[in-house]
Amino acid sequence: MEWQNVPSPDEIIDIGKKKFSSFSKHFIWIAAALFIIIGLKGFIYSIGPDEVGVIQRFGKYIRLSSPGLHAKIPFGIEKVTAIKVEKIFKEEFGTGRDDSSSRDTFGGNRDMSLMLTGDLNILDVRWIVQYKIKDPIKLLFIVRNPRNIIRDVSEVIMRRLVGDYTVDEVLTIKREEIDHLAQIETQKILDDYQTGVQVITVKLLDVNPPDKVKPAFNEVNEAKQEKEKMINQAWEAYNKVVPKAKGEAERTIREAEGYSLDKINRAKGEAERFLATLNEYKKAPEITEKRLYLETLNEVLPKVKDKYIIDPRQSSILPLLDIGKRGGGGQ
Repeated sequence: MEWQNVPSPDEIIDIGKKKFSSFSKHFIWIAAALFIIIGLKGFIYSIGPDEVGVIQRFGKYIRLSSPGLHAKIPFGIEKVTAIKVEKIFKEEFGTGRDDSSSRDTFGGNRDMSLMLTGDLNILDVRWIVQYKIKDPIKLLFIVRNPRNIIRDVSEVIMRRLVGDYTVDEVLTIKREEIDHLAQIETQKILDDYQTGVQVITVKLLDVNPPDKVKPAFNEVNEAKQEKEKMINQAWEAYNKVVPKAKGEAERTIREAEGYSLDKINRAKGEAERFLATLNEYKKAPEITEKRLYLETLNEVLPKVKDKYIIDPRQSSILPLLDIGKRGGGGQ
């Protein structure tokens, strides 16, 4: 009969024990395999070429790890934190993005881009801070939130520097100086806080008056530019006329000085020549008179057009003049 093939309770229990024993063996092998896989995964780790690995054992700093494949104690005993020490990080300020640092102590929102200048004008200032990690140990274990510290410090310094200059200086000629001072002072404070951060650059991106006063501000700037234009045109005319007049005056003075020097030298020379002649005359008056007479003739005769040599014994000079040929004798 069919009821005779039904297993007894003892047989059912034996069958169950056999199946459970088989399942237990498989479960143990599966758990062991998972344990090995998890252990191997936690045993080997990789550090990127631009990173440094900070090893902690039960939360305590142990060592630094260089780029490449390395091994550590698994199962949470040792923990690895990869810090990018070659990457340049950037923080932007006054760009309108929703940052936690744009909320004040009382929970309200503030516009960090609006700043007061030294001459009590308001400017909309936007700038960036670029930095990199130079000491990952200080970054992890000394400061709690380095990003917020960088933002707060940079904002405080930028507000103070903008407040030290006039609105025209911030807009034009002092921007590079503000960038330089902001970088130096930001780095100094971050070093005092031991953040492990190196500031690469601080740069003003855009500086403008607020939108509400921008039309009036533009009109003032246009008036200033027109004033500068008129001043420059006046200086241009001045530089054209005055140096030329000074040059003419200098040339006239030099010509007068040259003329004066020439006359003085000539007078001195004539006086010396006269004195020399006088001395010679005193020594031999007749010879000197004759020499002077001959020298004078030598100078005068070449300038005379017609020359007449008259005999002292001649009673009349009319025959010598030949008036008949030259005058009106033929008429």
